[in-house]
Amino acid sequence: MGKAITIGMTPALLLFLLYLGYSPLPIVALGLIGGLVYMVAVHRGGGLNFGKKRRLSRKESVPNISFENIGGQQRSKEELKEALDFLIHPKQIQNYGIRPIKGILLSGPPGTGKTLMAKAAAHYTDSVFVTTSGSEFVEMYVGVGAQRIRELFQEAREQAKRNQKNSAIVFIDEIDVIGGQREGSQHREYDQTLNQLLTEMDGITSDQEVQVLVIAATNRKDMLDSALLRPGRFDRHITVDLPDKKARMMILELHTENKPLASDVDLEKIADETFGFSGAQLESLTNEAAIYAMRDRSPEIGQKHLSQAIDKVMMGEKTDREATQEERERVAIHELGHAIVSEAVRPGSVSQVALSPRGQALGYVRHHPGEDKYLYTRKQIEEQILVCLAGAAAEEQVYGNRSTGARNDYEQASRYTRTLIESGLSDLGIIDKDLISKDILHQESSKILRELYEETEQLLSHHSEVFQQCLQVLLKEEVLSGDQFRKLLQQHRKDPLSISG
Repeated sequence: MGKAITIGMTPALLLFLLYLGYSPLPIVALGLIGGLVYMVAVHRGGGLNFGKKRRLSRKESVPNISFENIGGQQRSKEELKEALDFLIHPKQIQNYGIRPIKGILLSGPPGTGKTLMAKAAAHYTDSVFVTTSGSEFVEMYVGVGAQRIRELFQEAREQAKRNQKNSAIVFIDEIDVIGGQREGSQHREYDQTLNQLLTEMDGITSDQEVQVLVIAATNRKDMLDSALLRPGRFDRHITVDLPDKKARMMILELHTENKPLASDVDLEKIADETFGFSGAQLESLTNEAAIYAMRDRSPEIGQKHLSQAIDKVMMGEKTDREATQEERERVAIHELGHAIVSEAVRPGSVSQVALSPRGQALGYVRHHPGEDKYLYTRKQIEEQILVCLAGAAAEEQVYGNRSTGARNDYEQASRYTRTLIESGLSDLGIIDKDLISKDILHQESSKILRELYEETEQLLSHHSEVFQQCLQVLLKEEVLSGDQFRKLLQQHRKDPLSISG
């Protein structure tokens, strides 16, 4: 009807303008431009709605991922299940007078499975799953983010009704984007979006036709606003941490179920060597190992393929950089220094010494971390520093000077030194680093590094003969396994390696 009136009025308006002596050409030109803009907007989908009806979530009726499909995280899964039981048994919790949980916050490093946990939660409760990301609410137009929050919760309820479900889970990834701490009286678009989210969560009650549970994920819990974290909004805070050895073993088994493994594969050894790996990195490791096996046209994935995959995930792919013979020899000496001292302070710790460039490194030593450790003594931290300084000390022992290749080693050694000082394990004792001058901290750090560097030189001076034979093998093969290296070391060891202090 409106379109017909517009079409009928347009010629009359043009004739009236001609009668008054005005040229209608500017109006015709503006109309053509407006029509062109409208056609482009419609072609791109959605017309001129200025973001109000933008599709901002991906919907799954009920995800098919269960908690059994997630390796490790036993404590986190049990805690999450307990919270979800309130959604499954509403009558039982009413008998105890328990208020329903409105929100669950999953926090932890990237790649630990927070999104998978949210999907498994929807499967466990037989709830529709509506997911979005904090970045989808960030707009230059005031009020758009708040409108999208309202649409998100409305969409969750509508999806539940269409699928004949009594509950819905709204998953917001990277919630720190919109849930960051508010700063004084500064007014931001993010604040309106956060205020709307708080209002929606306050409105979630148990007497509604559809129960809505909000699950959010973040890598930076410390950045979130206190109003969002208080009880009554996000009632449960569950940490999804990096997997321990047992969990890594479970994850590796899950991701190798559909892969042809050779009989020599020892997944327990791989779990040992991947301390600090997230679930996503372990999945990538098994995938890269399969790719290496395919490159070799091998019908099965062998231990060497998994070992190569660890290097790929840790260091990056091999590069085509060609170093001179002098540089290759210097890099080999540098890495052998790391390996010798590592074996001195932690026998059996070297897994591989490699001369092939990967990522930004011209060579590297992969260490076997041994048992998972979360607490360290002063002696153990000092041993880590000795290993860091050993590359530069080896260069100085052989060439009489050092190179820029030790830069990352120094940075790592400095971090360990700061840990020593801030943990009260240095000669300064227990301190508040904010009350100590930078000069004093620098002097203590320099003293620790200087003493440990001298100790590293002494360790290496007892094994100068090892360098030559190991150097020839490493330059030829480019890779020394931990067992090969230890055999060469044993042949030339005159005195047992020891560390003073």
